[in-house]
Amino acid sequence: MSPRWRKLGRVYQLPDGGLHPKLLSHAANPLPVHLSDDVYRVFFSARDAANRSSVGAVDVDVERVEVVRVHEMPFFEHGPAGTFYEAGVSIGCLHRVQSRTLMLFMGWQQPAGGHWRGDIGALAVDSDLKLSLASPEPWLASDVTDPVSLSYPWILPMGDGVWRMWYGSTVTWDAGNGEMLHVINGARSTDGLRWMREGLAVPFQLGEVQAFSRPTVVADGRGGYDMWFSYRSGSGTAYRIGRAHSTDGLAWRLRMDDSGIDVSPQGWDAEMVEYPYVWDHKGRRLMLYNGNGFGRSGFGLAMLDGE
Repeated sequence: MSPRWRKLGRVYQLPDGGLHPKLLSHAANPLPVHLSDDVYRVFFSARDAANRSSVGAVDVDVERVEVVRVHEMPFFEHGPAGTFYEAGVSIGCLHRVQSRTLMLFMGWQQPAGGHWRGDIGALAVDSDLKLSLASPEPWLASDVTDPVSLSYPWILPMGDGVWRMWYGSTVTWDAGNGEMLHVINGARSTDGLRWMREGLAVPFQLGEVQAFSRPTVVADGRGGYDMWFSYRSGSGTAYRIGRAHSTDGLAWRLRMDDSGIDVSPQGWDAEMVEYPYVWDHKGRRLMLYNGNGFGRSGFGLAMLDGE
């Protein structure tokens, strides 16, 4: 049977007027970090008046599906002019390596007279969950494999000292149908720090699924792996959440007909669903995701009912 996500409701939306000049609107790219019992600190990317994103957070009880604390100050702000994250910080995943915890993010740039673009950066997460820039240079930057722009990564330790990463890479800003071709590439590492890029990991289909973002990968319990991601078709449809499956984490097959989650008939996630984050809590598989307006309407929680 296909996976089926049961929506538990919207968890949080920034109030009118925002919380802070750097946290005015949107609560995109939710990322949970466990605090205690059923409570997680959910970090998100919020925007200022110039649409530059910084990192905010709320504490959420995932059993009660409610916010128990709102943090009114940003945890990390976009960078000054000239930095690789001057136009925004959009968070991707946590990466625990060599006794360090890193929060990987897409750093946005808006070159004068040019197209926006991104590189992947890293924030250091300390024991109090404070965030600081791990390096002023990108953690993963454009090269011959990824010459245009990079976006959200996901990293998974595969055992036997091998790590795998999946991340977004732009091939072209217009694939001929007015939509960019932004694919999910893969990379391999034996220390979690130095990466061998391996090129295209997930197949794309022009006009069907061609603008991927924010992959999230988990073991499927049967020796294989499931990947959820957001995508646009290139045919004018707003973001949806898709799924791919792999038996080994290397060869992926699109399963677009059974991602298990779609837009609602009405309400905060009736126009689009995007930016999923999937993880396990007390034997339940959960998903945080965004709805309308690229996160302007906030984020919600869903639970996998079973397969």
